[in-house]
Amino acid sequence: MAAADTPPEAAKSSGNSSAAFIAAADIDTTFKSDSIDLISAPLGSRIVASSNEWFAPASNLLTPTPPIRQPGKFVFSGAWYDGWETRRHNPEPFDWVVIRLGVASGRVKGVEIDTAFFDGNHAPEIAVEGCHIDDAREKEVLDNSFDGWRTILGRQECGPSQRHGWLLPSSSSSSSTAHPITHVRLCMFPDGGIARFRLFGHAIPLLPSNPSTVFDLAATANGGVAVACSDQHFGTKDNLLLPGRGVDMGDGWETKRSRGEHVDWVIVRLGVPGVVERVVVDTAHFRGNFPQKVRVFAAPATLETDGREVVPGAGDEAWTEILEAQALGPDKEHEFGREVLKEVDGEGEGMVYGFVKMVIIPDGGVKRFRVFGRRAGGGEVGGRMGRA
Repeated sequence: MAAADTPPEAAKSSGNSSAAFIAAADIDTTFKSDSIDLISAPLGSRIVASSNEWFAPASNLLTPTPPIRQPGKFVFSGAWYDGWETRRHNPEPFDWVVIRLGVASGRVKGVEIDTAFFDGNHAPEIAVEGCHIDDAREKEVLDNSFDGWRTILGRQECGPSQRHGWLLPSSSSSSSTAHPITHVRLCMFPDGGIARFRLFGHAIPLLPSNPSTVFDLAATANGGVAVACSDQHFGTKDNLLLPGRGVDMGDGWETKRSRGEHVDWVIVRLGVPGVVERVVVDTAHFRGNFPQKVRVFAAPATLETDGREVVPGAGDEAWTEILEAQALGPDKEHEFGREVLKEVDGEGEGMVYGFVKMVIIPDGGVKRFRVFGRRAGGGEVGGRMGRA
């Protein structure tokens, strides 16, 4: 992506003592149980502009898979790197890249900067800022006069070839994390290379205002999160809720092979509690490793006494079977409507659920999992009722 003519002004913050550093071994467990990567490329995120990308393009920052290395590979600009790398001797205080989130807007919980394989050419320090602006005004964020940036993560030191994580303070009216953002700016001081950039948080979707409208309650873009699974040896649970049908087996959820009696499962928190109308299980690109059967369960959204949401465990009694075991086939979208669903009708509008659990028998791979339905009457338009 070409750089803008005029780089934004220097990052305003020189530190953020309230952000907690997260060790590399704890990054996934800290963020991937209740958050999504708001700037993942498959989600639809895009690079708006960058100050420079001489050695390697900024678009690599958004690649969902871990960085790779190809020693001895050279391109016109120099050694090949799987990341974003700028030229040496930056005449400005810092290099920067502006990214549009892949969701309508989101609130940030944490940040990850991975400098994998950048050793001696890594970014010495970074800072992260965000803003909320209409896409029609997007070019404004590239101008020095734009004053809408808020500090998400103040200036932090980075080391060579390692993952760095920071957990931001809980959202409050005075915290930058309380404000939804549409765009994010990553700054590195003064120049260098970064392999991956993750912005963990919660999507704030634009949900239909008409309660009778049927939409995908589980989609990442609508606030859905895959909160737990039994196994994700070959492909992660988060892929299940992404848009589209993907490009290969690598962007689905796939468990390891099992022997004997076995089932695998994934639990999804819906973007907003709703009444289920139909379920779609897509085995696109899984041809010799699709599950034999699938079952689906649902559970209501409940709160603890302190207002926190209760996430049901895989074996909890809260689960109600809404789809009995159904046979699956290879490389196909399987749709299960009201004619086979059960326990979805009830008094008034119907049974309202906040969680779904998909069970695959005995193991295998699923590309996408869709839960189409109507939001519950009184649910918040634009986000999950009761979620910060």
